[in-house]
Amino acid sequence: MKAWRVHELGEPGTVLRLEEVEVPEPGPSQVVVRVRGAAANFPDVLMCRGLYQVRPPLPFTPGVELCGEVVAVGAEVAGIAAGDRVLGGAALPHGGFAEFAVLEAAQTFPAPPSLDDAEAASLFIGYQTGWFGLHRRAGLTAGETLLVHAAAGGVGSAAIQLGKAAGARVIGVVGGADKASYAEDLGADVVIDRHQLDFVDVVKDVTGGRGADVIYDPVGGEVYQRSTKCVAFEGRIVVVGFAGGEIQAPALNHALVKNYSILGLHWGLYNTQDPGAVAECHRALTALAADGAIRPLVGARLGLAEVADAVQRLADGKTVGRVVYTP
Repeated sequence: MKAWRVHELGEPGTVLRLEEVEVPEPGPSQVVVRVRGAAANFPDVLMCRGLYQVRPPLPFTPGVELCGEVVAVGAEVAGIAAGDRVLGGAALPHGGFAEFAVLEAAQTFPAPPSLDDAEAASLFIGYQTGWFGLHRRAGLTAGETLLVHAAAGGVGSAAIQLGKAAGARVIGVVGGADKASYAEDLGADVVIDRHQLDFVDVVKDVTGGRGADVIYDPVGGEVYQRSTKCVAFEGRIVVVGFAGGEIQAPALNHALVKNYSILGLHWGLYNTQDPGAVAECHRALTALAADGAIRPLVGARLGLAEVADAVQRLADGKTVGRVVYTP
């Protein structure tokens, strides 16, 4: 089979190589799938650079999120059979940017019939992260105001739709006019192009000075620091990641004076600490997809030969919507 592999760490466009390798065999608790869709995620970028908390042994194939057709199952796997259309997180080093990939059975779920392969490939990480961040960590309720940073990105776009499904008023912050139109298509009530406007001023204006009840921040750094200026009384800031490249140092005296909470979210921990909650989340997301409340918006569907360039564009912040490899 053909697979993109990383032999040394660096920028994705430089270190990814398309190679001919053997089709992997499943371990006792794993399944092998023929890839039908693999969505590019920022963790793929970070793993190529060697900066992610998970560091697979070299060489490895990135592509942490995918949809596929089961072709082989391990000896200990029950409830999954050849021919099943599934989605989940890849078991590295055999990621989704290849013709075949490996998944742990515990992180393999039925692909919703309401979504096509590219959409299903985009449902797992971003939407699970959003669901846990907004519901389990922040306790978002109907009528509250949700501010989403990087609203045209993978986790941000999911948070917009999940916020709307929860009955919240959603404000999305993006960088550029093309991304602004995308956030509007996702359903954001207010969209702020940070290149044109100060999101702090706009949030205060549209909330009558109250601020946002929940702030969903996958960017970090200065974006986090400025978010503290427009968080509401008893608001919650969910720290999802640091795509901006700078890890902030929260001023806890400020959190005390303004009475807001800072909530960390490492969604991957739920797979080991509370796998039942991950399965519950998938059932909830499947129901929302069936009702049309959520649907990943795929910005580009690419062939295998285009994967390295696409992951580099994601690294450079030049993508809009989900970018998915579809054979």
